[in-house]
Amino acid sequence: MSQSFIGKSCLVIFIFTVFMHSCKNDQKTSSSSTSFFEERMGDHTGIHFNNKVEDRADFNILTYRNFYNGGGVAIGDINNDGLDDIYFASNLESNKLYLNSGDLKFEDITSKAGVEGTGFWATGVAMVDINADGLLDIYVCYSGEAAGGKRNNELFINNGDLTFSEKAVEFGLADDGLTTQASFFDYDKDGDLDCFILNNSYSDPQRIQEVSRDRFNYGATGGDRLYRNDGGKFTDVTKEAGIFSGDIDFGLGVSTGDVNNDGYLDIYISNDFWERDYLYINQKDGTFKEELTERFGYISANSMGADIADINNDGYLDIFSTDMLPASNKRLKSAIHLEEYFLEDLKMKNTYFFQYVQNGLQINNGDGSFKEMARYAGVDATDWSWGSLIADFDNDGNKDIFVSNGIYHDITDMDFVDFVADESRVRQVVEESGKNDFTPFAKMIPLNQQINYLFINQGDLKFKNMAVEMGIKTPTFSNGSAYADLDNDGDMDLVVNNVNSEAIIYENKTENDYLKIKLKGSGANTYALGTRLKLYTSKGQQIIEHLPFRGFESSSGYDLIFGLGKGTEIDSLLVEWFDGKTSVLPANELKKNELNQIDYATVSFTNPEVPVSQNVIFEEITSEVFPEAFYHKENLYNDFDHERLAPHMLSSMGPKILKGDLNEDNEDDIIILGAKGQKTEVYLNINGKFVKKEQASFELDKVSDKVAGALFDIDQDNDLDLMIAMGGNEYQGGEISFVSRFYLNDGTGKFVPDMLGPYVAGNIGCVAPCDFDNDHDYDLFIGARSVPGVYGSTPRSWFLRNDGEGWTDLTDQTIGTLGMVTDATWVDLNGDQLKDLVVVGEWMPITYLLNEKGQKLGPKKSLTNSEGWWNVIRQDDLDGDGDIDFVVGNWGENFRLKASVEKPLKLYVNDFDKNGKIESILEWYGPEDDRPYPFASKMDLTAQLPFLKKKNLRYSEYATKQVSDLFEKGLLDQSEQHICKTFASGIVWNDDKVLNFVPLPVEAQLSAVFAIDTRDYDGDGIKDIFLGGNFYRLKPEVGRIDGFNGGYFKGGKDKSFTYVNALESGLKISGEVRDAQFFDGMLFLARNNNSTLVFRPTNFNK
Repeated sequence: MSQSFIGKSCLVIFIFTVFMHSCKNDQKTSSSSTSFFEERMGDHTGIHFNNKVEDRADFNILTYRNFYNGGGVAIGDINNDGLDDIYFASNLESNKLYLNSGDLKFEDITSKAGVEGTGFWATGVAMVDINADGLLDIYVCYSGEAAGGKRNNELFINNGDLTFSEKAVEFGLADDGLTTQASFFDYDKDGDLDCFILNNSYSDPQRIQEVSRDRFNYGATGGDRLYRNDGGKFTDVTKEAGIFSGDIDFGLGVSTGDVNNDGYLDIYISNDFWERDYLYINQKDGTFKEELTERFGYISANSMGADIADINNDGYLDIFSTDMLPASNKRLKSAIHLEEYFLEDLKMKNTYFFQYVQNGLQINNGDGSFKEMARYAGVDATDWSWGSLIADFDNDGNKDIFVSNGIYHDITDMDFVDFVADESRVRQVVEESGKNDFTPFAKMIPLNQQINYLFINQGDLKFKNMAVEMGIKTPTFSNGSAYADLDNDGDMDLVVNNVNSEAIIYENKTENDYLKIKLKGSGANTYALGTRLKLYTSKGQQIIEHLPFRGFESSSGYDLIFGLGKGTEIDSLLVEWFDGKTSVLPANELKKNELNQIDYATVSFTNPEVPVSQNVIFEEITSEVFPEAFYHKENLYNDFDHERLAPHMLSSMGPKILKGDLNEDNEDDIIILGAKGQKTEVYLNINGKFVKKEQASFELDKVSDKVAGALFDIDQDNDLDLMIAMGGNEYQGGEISFVSRFYLNDGTGKFVPDMLGPYVAGNIGCVAPCDFDNDHDYDLFIGARSVPGVYGSTPRSWFLRNDGEGWTDLTDQTIGTLGMVTDATWVDLNGDQLKDLVVVGEWMPITYLLNEKGQKLGPKKSLTNSEGWWNVIRQDDLDGDGDIDFVVGNWGENFRLKASVEKPLKLYVNDFDKNGKIESILEWYGPEDDRPYPFASKMDLTAQLPFLKKKNLRYSEYATKQVSDLFEKGLLDQSEQHICKTFASGIVWNDDKVLNFVPLPVEAQLSAVFAIDTRDYDGDGIKDIFLGGNFYRLKPEVGRIDGFNGGYFKGGKDKSFTYVNALESGLKISGEVRDAQFFDGMLFLARNNNSTLVFRPTNFNK
């Protein structure tokens, strides 16, 4: 795809090629062209376990909300014969223990072993050597309705002869909460295993409660609990250890791991409903501090199972949690209700944090903080999900993700919710019938079995669901799941506990090489739980932390497997033992494709690795140079109250920084534009500190949102004057609040209004002065961002020529209608010594207009297939070849909406209901859809367009409708239409007058880019790139974009750029960065609704 134009002296060809990350050469399509999992049912394995759950008259999903949550599975070698055995938890019948006889044949020894369980409603299960005799014991968790039977958890002690004795009371572990799962680990490093009990609650999940009372109510009937192992007897230390234990603990997942690499195990808890998840950081003194809101940007809304592992092989543990977001448009529109935007504020006020209905993939930044990127990775939507397991299932060296999903009845089916599931109506019918029988209502709830998900790691943090291709094909209602090498062939097999169908074993038949490890510990930690293994190979590093309790209600096998693919050479294995000691095993002591046993008692210990302190690239100097740093105060305005169908707000785009020498002292000063209700401020650079200079003339501007501006000499008196462009999306103040202002500088940095400035009004995206006609004065391009209150409608931009005595509007005869402009830059594209205009915007291609001899701008042209949601463009000679390249910032690929040439995003703008108000209809492709559908939910669309209620009575009907089914073709043809084909940020390289677009690395696609700066920050002679961004105010179904906490990309000699994490770069930046300006060796960053930051590159050469 190419486009060309002839300039005065040369030919320039623009080529826009969007390289999708899935097409990169270093990524794989799959580990094999054929499936490597084979489904094994009871006729082959001898396992006929079925977790039968039947609705009863007085006990069903309408009386007990966790009725369909299912049961867990535990795997371990109970008789030390080298074969892993399996224990299943049953909700209403006997639990089952199956002894592995080899060749995936199992014998039911439940009755003989005495492990049926006497409790009501078994949930989670774990295998652990609790008494340190070298034999795995079985811990079973119980829950159930309030009026149910015995609920104390049970501990079956292994007698060594395939029988067990129940001794929970004796050990102090007969917890009687609503237990989901238990996890055993040595949190205090005293050499024995402690126990975390994850409980659920009977509290009403429909009513958000006050956390000050409920989160710390240690006398509550619900609540998690931490038990310390005191020599074989467990003591409840929940309160003194700092663990929450209140009625709002809706715990569904518990995982442990050292997330901040300090040698101590931390705890992640995933909570259902409106209570947020917990991340307990080990304080190394027997206590924990809950720090999730300090380390995460946002989380899943209905968190279920969770797992912790290093998913990208960078040496830091990441976290994956499941939720219930469907992947297909049909399920999304008919089987789930998404929250209103105003609930975000309500949740934050009650400290429930930012929550969105999606799976969460929290990638460790290296400093113990995390960035969420499930939507970039393609693992955000797996329907009603439970188990989450991270393991290298194809043994290629990259960890994959397995998700078990499905719920026996679709209790969130929107048609059922609307027409049947009104609680008062249900109870009224039951009471009038004279019997307490809810089963007729339960039977009305639809049943939709689901195929479990298997995400194969494609490299570069991209995943592809290949469950069906890899042999996982049967639709089920799956809950607990675990992995282990059941047949000792060096790969992880899967065991899945299903509701109302037989449990399934998936035999893994991958043929890749592997390194299999069995650890033997010491003292009271006989299986060396908590040990971390680091494998170094010719392809990099991998780490595995030995903690089998993970996923949902389950525990996996104890043998550890590193996948090696083919041709991988082992360098060494570093063993960081549970007690802090370390051992190193060289390659000659390790055997590929065999079991390697490593015994704590016989290995040699080495000195632990000592981290080498490195100088960071940036240091923050805000307090040093900007002691009264500007704090942007965004006025609270909810665009969605007036524009329900808009995907994001347009009222929170500030602030901007303007730089220049305002007082003629040869030092650059700054102006920072204020939000509505806030004054713009001027800061003069005085002896290296930035001091506020009061501006009385700016007071009147407080009624407006100041969104863009420029410093240039308006009156030709050789000082910098000022234009401030107004904007925002609130039209209540009328047009006057959108009129731009011009100010003249008296030479000292004091500004007075210029009453002769041109009249410009609207929501402005950018101001770009330039001497367009080479007559030694500045002309103006003013790009309009939007029509206030009408998302998607194309506004009028301005091109104003300065005639020396006034301004001439050349808009109509030059630029015409451009689009929703966000930024522009002037550059000589064709070598005729005249500046041409390059413009970017939302729903726009990268557009250019050639300067025709200083008389006018030529017809607009654009780069083929470059339609995006562009926010910013910066020009620089990045590769030092003498021509100008461009860095362009887009919205990134880490939110719900996706766009490509093959599956573009589309927007229709029209007065669809003929009421005088313009609406915008967004059309998209869901992750699993081959046809486009309206993005809006039925509730949102019919609220904006009530006439559609008559067309789509049921959610199931709306779920199949395309935009063309909802509106007449003629109406759509008459609509203003926009298209988007890419959300990637990247570089337009200028190579011998040919410009090619290349996306920046993965990390640049994790957030929306609003700020760009380019220069050689580290002094190595190669240009680097800083990116700033994040955007929070989107519709909940679109998500929250906050993947940047310091976007520094180091330039390489081959025109490559490599992301340097915040720990190494020193750029630890929270919030929404809207602008970046660099001068005098300092990088100024303006943040929305936050303070300005200043950083200094430590090796920068001015």
